[in-house]
Amino acid sequence: MSMAYILKTLNSWFWWENIWMPINCTWADFVDRDGLVFPKPHQLYATIPYAFVLLIIRFFSERYVAIPLAKALGIKNVRRVKPQPNPVLESYFRECSRHPSQSEIKGLAKKCNCTVHLVEKWFRRRRNLEIPTVLRKFQEAFWRFSFYLTSSIVGFIFLYDKPWFYDIWQTWVGYPFQTLLPSQYWYYMAEIGFYWSLIFTLGIDIKRKDFMAHVVHHLAAIGLMSGSWCGNYVRLGTLVIFVHDTADFWLEAAKMFNYARWEKTCNMLFIIFSIAFFITRIILFPFWILRATLYQPTYYSTTPVIAYFLFNGMLLTLQGLHLYWGYLIFKILKRFVFLKDLKDDRSDEEEEDSVTDTEEESTKSSNKNSSGSSKHLLSSSHH
Repeated sequence: MSMAYILKTLNSWFWWENIWMPINCTWADFVDRDGLVFPKPHQLYATIPYAFVLLIIRFFSERYVAIPLAKALGIKNVRRVKPQPNPVLESYFRECSRHPSQSEIKGLAKKCNCTVHLVEKWFRRRRNLEIPTVLRKFQEAFWRFSFYLTSSIVGFIFLYDKPWFYDIWQTWVGYPFQTLLPSQYWYYMAEIGFYWSLIFTLGIDIKRKDFMAHVVHHLAAIGLMSGSWCGNYVRLGTLVIFVHDTADFWLEAAKMFNYARWEKTCNMLFIIFSIAFFITRIILFPFWILRATLYQPTYYSTTPVIAYFLFNGMLLTLQGLHLYWGYLIFKILKRFVFLKDLKDDRSDEEEEDSVTDTEEESTKSSNKNSSGSSKHLLSSSHH
């Protein structure tokens, strides 16, 4: 059995009509005709180049808009000092622990023939290299803020005059033969392209403690939007996109002012975000969107297609993530109310060096003739 035959068989199974559309409908029914335009699965290939276009826009906006704005808000580009090269400590950092105990530090100091202070300083500086600078965090928050705000405004312009924006039952009227509007095409392409761009930059973007939750979210979002495009659930899809983006730009704005240490502004924006999040994700999404996807289709068909279960499974996955993030937000708000501390536990804080460079140079001179690997630790680095 050839690989070509296997791929052809899998392709025919994937695009089996009973998976995607109601009974007595075939892919032939979705050929453009009589002024009706339907979504085409092959159009999703365009989201990849659109993702790279967004990455180019991101590069220039972060460089030529975010950096000047950060400087105007008082954020400085602090040069991160690298620790001196030391194979022994580097190996321990990567393979054993980033936070060695005091007894382990003493053992490493003895092994490297240097002081405990220098080993502690080396680990502090090495850990700091793993933490993005405040300016880098600001740039990323600015890009996401810009996209989510633009998407929210454009989404409202696209949706405000549509009947299904006010009466969600209208999302099923005429289904599956609902024509695709140009505004829906561009709304989908931009949104899917944006999440592809986030997938492409996972390795370089800031990693937080809920990193895996974000990976699941991005993949579920791409799968959900792509699937709804193929099954022509576009009306519902645009509502899902709009509900998600309208809360997110408030969070990114709060992050930006947090990095600038505008505490009162940050607190106010985070409270607005929390309210928007709970309204859109904890109330509207389950009781408006999920009601329309789980309950209303039963009025139009007594035999749900397989896509009904696939899409609702992904939507319920998103709702699970909403509840998880809602729990984190609630913890932050609780701490703010009782302790007046509005800190995001997902991010690591940069540590300060307790040993000055002058003290290090003095130690370096006194140990210049020492044997072993101390020369690796104390050799200066100007990167």
